[in-house]
Amino acid sequence: MLKDLLFPKIRIFLNIYINKINMKTRNLNFSQSINEAMILSMKKDKNVICYGLGVDDPKRIFGTTKKLKELFGSKRVFDVPASENALTGIGIGSSLNGLRPVMVHQRLDFFLYAMDQLINGAAKWSYVFGGAKSLPLTIRLIIGKGWGQGPTHSQSLQSLFLHIPGLKIVMPSNAYQAKGLLNAAIFDNNPVIYLEHRWLHNTFAHVPKKFYKLSLDQPQILKKGSDITIVSMGYMTNEAIKSNNILKSYGIKCEIIDMCVMSPLSLTKVFSSVKKTKHLLVLDTSTSICSLSSEILSQTFRNCFNYLKSKPEILSLPHVPQPTSFGLTKNFYNDYTDIIKLVKKILKIKKNIKFEKSKKIFHDVPDSKFKGPF
Repeated sequence: MLKDLLFPKIRIFLNIYINKINMKTRNLNFSQSINEAMILSMKKDKNVICYGLGVDDPKRIFGTTKKLKELFGSKRVFDVPASENALTGIGIGSSLNGLRPVMVHQRLDFFLYAMDQLINGAAKWSYVFGGAKSLPLTIRLIIGKGWGQGPTHSQSLQSLFLHIPGLKIVMPSNAYQAKGLLNAAIFDNNPVIYLEHRWLHNTFAHVPKKFYKLSLDQPQILKKGSDITIVSMGYMTNEAIKSNNILKSYGIKCEIIDMCVMSPLSLTKVFSSVKKTKHLLVLDTSTSICSLSSEILSQTFRNCFNYLKSKPEILSLPHVPQPTSFGLTKNFYNDYTDIIKLVKKILKIKKNIKFEKSKKIFHDVPDSKFKGPF
């Protein structure tokens, strides 16, 4: 009888204790968060598999696939030949037969070989068959500048995918999002493009130990403000936060909205913010022509024209291929200093705003510790 009374209480106490441990956050970097999401998801469901070029190589793609093969074996985690189109077809076929594949590409640029399988296969499947069969396929694509990789290895081509109905597209900007969005992508029943900027892999954030999922429906408001709305994506969100830390010391309050969920495209939060602040700046990691940033501007004009007190602006890259040489790259990419200058212009601020000039010596890598490999 004593045993019957004690055991339920012990179980309750243990559950509370375990939940407290799981809710604790640690300072993890972006790569560690992706790795933890993969491990937890693969433990949660034996049908989750992971494959791609370099998933089991010594550096494990910035550490994001660390220990996966050791924990789950070569049948669930494996390297593949360089045949992107065929391998995407395999991902589609395996997902239709009960698996939840995670395909990993060290560069988005390589995945261009597989656009036929993605656009005419994965994206259309559910629609063509009336929703009778789901297609849970997650495709990790690493994007962005870095390490002198030049015009065919440094591209941010997220806007290509936005044009295709049937795809979900996410681009986390911090380690907390990286884990929660990847978990959500893996267990969503639709094909999800998961974009990660290589400059973010060594950035840190507080990340819970537990398994959690973030919404795949809405962007996130990262900073509340009343003077100007800054809509950003990927790595440029970090630059937006840097600029906000300086601007707020001068009494300028920026509202920062992170387009971590790009498709389905929901701009409700953007419209509400612009109606409040009356000003808009959109930050893009790529060129603005036919882009997500130009779509945000277009829809804001149509929905918030009477609220705007200034012309909305876009800060993006020039419409030319990304350069390789130090002489060209050092002035090619934007950072927080460019954001501050544009905010001053939009708000017609005449007073001098002091800020440390960005250090261009590591302009093509995040810092001196960045060694690649990809």
